[in-house]
Order: sequence, then structure tokens, then C-alpha cells
Amino acid sequence: MEKTVSYSAKNTYVTLNSLTESTVNIWVVFHGIGYLSRFFVKYFESLDPTENYIIAPQAPSKYYLKSEYKYVGASWLTKENTTVETENVLNYVDAVLEAEQIPSNGNLIVFGFSQGVSIGLRWMVKRKIKCSQLILFAGGIPNELKKEHLDFVDWETMKIKVIYGKSDEFLRGDTLVNEKNKMNILFGNNLEVITFEGGHEMKPEIIQNIL
Repeated sequence: MEKTVSYSAKNTYVTLNSLTESTVNIWVVFHGIGYLSRFFVKYFESLDPTENYIIAPQAPSKYYLKSEYKYVGASWLTKENTTVETENVLNYVDAVLEAEQIPSNGNLIVFGFSQGVSIGLRWMVKRKIKCSQLILFAGGIPNELKKEHLDFVDWETMKIKVIYGKSDEFLRGDTLVNEKNKMNILFGNNLEVITFEGGHEMKPEIIQNIL
């Protein structure tokens, strides 16, 4: 018989730059599968450090990437016990933002790459986070999200950008068509699509010029 137990847990997260009176943009960035936040945050080093403060939560499930047991990556979720695990992850992200004491007058940017897209979107929707930009980079839209889940969004002020490589092996054929349909239903004309020559990869030069 499978049972469930509740317990307290600790997890790390990483920040880049300093949160000061000069900070304009506050980024919450969700890495993809196989990353650690301390490496993922390096993709944002090209941003002006005086105006941009980056918060990179860390996926809780760590594992060795290769058989030599040397390099470690992490995953946010799997298909196993997804509902409970999602709530665990969102509670963790809530704790990160509470610890950071983010001022309400900054431009909040929610950014997700690959698997981080689903986490960033779920967090924004379930917690009704009002952000200035939602940036979805090479990831899929959770199937359970519906247009009515976004009734809290101010469509006049929030910018939505979707970015992917033209050779992305995970976004092609029917999968790409399906993702585009979901995006159109959720975001309609509020969506800006940016493509680049390349595959399933982060592009620091796009990050640098995305604002």
C-alpha cells in the first residue's frame, strides 16, 4: 500500500547581481532539465548588472548525468505523482520569493527554459503572479492550462514572448503545431514569437537583447 507523509525540506537557489534602488528588472528564471541553477544563471551575465537582478530557483530532484557519476543535473517534475510534486515545487518557489522580499515597484520577469517553461507558467497561473514579461524559451505549455486560468492577467501591460530554435528536436512537426495552438488559445494576439537558427539550446545573445 502506498501512503503519503508530509515533512519539511530545504533547497538552495542562486541570485545574480544585487537588488538595489537602481534595479529595474527582477527576473525569476527556471532552468531546464539537467541543469543546476548556479550554472544556468550564467546565461544572464550579459544583462546590465545595475538594472537586472536574477533569481534562479533550483529543481529539487538531483541525479548524475552520465555513467561516470561526475556531473550532476536536476529535474523539476516527472509523470510520477505529478500533482503532489507540482505543489511541492510551487511551495518552494513561494518560499524563495518570500525570502527575497521583492519590491512591488520593479518589473517582474518570469522566464522558463525547456522544462522550466511548465514550472514558470504553473507558478504564475496558480499563484496569480502579475508580471511585466513572461518569456517561454523552448518549452511546452502544460496541457491543463485554460484561457480562463489567465483571467487575472493585465493584457495591456504584460508582454509574452515565445522563443525557440528552428532545428529544435523537441519542437517539430505535430508537436510544434500543437504547442502553437495552445499558445494561440491562451495568449491570442498578445504573443510575440522569436525564432533563431539552432536547436534546443539557450542563446545568451537573445537574452541580452530581449528587453
